[in-house]
Amino acid sequence: MPRVLVSDQLSPTAVQIFKDRGVEVDYEPDLGKDKEKLLAIIDQYDGLAIRSATKVTEKLIAAATNLKVIGRAGIGVDNVDIPAASRKGIIVMNTPFGNSITTAEHAVAMMFAVARQLPEADTSTRAGKWEKNRFMGVEITGKTLGVIGCGNIGSIVAMRGIGLKMHVIAYDPFLSEERASQLGVQKVELDELLARADFITLHTPLTDKTRHIIDKVAIAKMKDGVRIINCARGGLIVEADLVEALKSGKVAGAGIDVFETEPATENPLFSLPNVVCTPHLGAATTEAQENVALQVAEQMSDYLIKGAVSNAINMPSITAEEAPLLKPFIKLAEVLGSFVGQVTEEPIQEVEILFDGSTASMNTRALISAALAGLIRPQVADVNMVSAPIMVKERGIIVAEVKRDKSGVFDGYIRLTVKTAKQTRAIAGTCFSDGKPRFIQIKGINLDAEVGEHMLYTTNADAPGIIGLLGTVCGENGVNIANFALGRNRPGGDAIALLYLDAPFPERVLAKLRVHETIDSAKPLRFEVSMM
Repeated sequence: MPRVLVSDQLSPTAVQIFKDRGVEVDYEPDLGKDKEKLLAIIDQYDGLAIRSATKVTEKLIAAATNLKVIGRAGIGVDNVDIPAASRKGIIVMNTPFGNSITTAEHAVAMMFAVARQLPEADTSTRAGKWEKNRFMGVEITGKTLGVIGCGNIGSIVAMRGIGLKMHVIAYDPFLSEERASQLGVQKVELDELLARADFITLHTPLTDKTRHIIDKVAIAKMKDGVRIINCARGGLIVEADLVEALKSGKVAGAGIDVFETEPATENPLFSLPNVVCTPHLGAATTEAQENVALQVAEQMSDYLIKGAVSNAINMPSITAEEAPLLKPFIKLAEVLGSFVGQVTEEPIQEVEILFDGSTASMNTRALISAALAGLIRPQVADVNMVSAPIMVKERGIIVAEVKRDKSGVFDGYIRLTVKTAKQTRAIAGTCFSDGKPRFIQIKGINLDAEVGEHMLYTTNADAPGIIGLLGTVCGENGVNIANFALGRNRPGGDAIALLYLDAPFPERVLAKLRVHETIDSAKPLRFEVSMM
């Protein structure tokens, strides 16, 4: 039974979901704050469910020898070392939709609070002052709202802005014109947004490209009297530059929910009257916290029990419905990669993966990850579908994907082609109705070969006596052949043989075979077939 540790505060309902799904769960909501204790026990668990308090560092990941999945109840994964997790083959999931509405609503609330100076007006009134003339705000209606980052949360804010009769413009490199039209927003470049917007709201993740996207240079391009809202991530704004602009009046007001350093117990923004500050409350509603907790429990359980992957940061999604259909082809892709990885001795420069027929409509991202994992496993034993794409990229290998309609007798197949400095090698395979992978083509030569744990691959010139030679060598040395597949490109041309054996081919026998004048090459192969 898989075992999960919950190291942050999570809804009791989420804990019950784990139990109902057949997952053993330990609920230790304060453990995330105790780094040493967490480090000491993390190797006991297959899954780790967290919120923001637990810091999943490279050191913790190194100690998590059994960990398969990390689930973040919420959208932000700043507290997880994703590259380290990926290299270790650990899936990192978040819950991007559970708190979307809550965060978007907070941004809108902050916009109103800044526009009408509500916190300051409240404090003044409670102090017995009646300063109607001091708190002269501005209307929202008719103003231009600039949305930086029009993804899940940003698009909700945009729609709310349209409902408030604002003119909404959006900057997002990934926003298509079609999607912008559907939302009713105008897609613009960043500089245009900065120049036109009366209110600017940020809804991007914190990346190398978005860090400090709002600095003194960006602020200089804005309208005088602009108001800025950040309920996304601390670090998107250079806080010192914003403070300066707020003091000068260039920026009329700001609503800040997130800070570069959190918890933010001290910050120059706190002393400014035209700033509304909240302690990272974007996702802090009863509904949102319940939603993300339930969602992360369901996602982690589905993965640990069924192999389904959803909302993963570092792994293609695989739905629970497609997992049974996809599983045989994932194994096929891995086997194809493993074959090439075992017979290729030179550094690989390029990889092309062709999906023909029915395989072209499958989740090819998952299949590619499986093929790459098989390809480099002979050199990196602990690689898996999560870490393989990263390792391949680090090695400078170019990966290409090709899809095409059915072109042969098979309903669907996968062909893997690798290029080195010296040669190009290709292998194709498919899955029959029994769900087991089959090799159907090697080096352009057709054959039908069942995949076994122990195999022998030979190449030779097509000539009489090869079958007898292989059978005799195996028989004389106690090697039992479970299955035997042959193929050739033309009479008297190149030929190949694949022998499915009951045990590894002995090295001493291999030496005898290789010295035979009719054998060009002989390579023992091993495949992980336990899951077939």
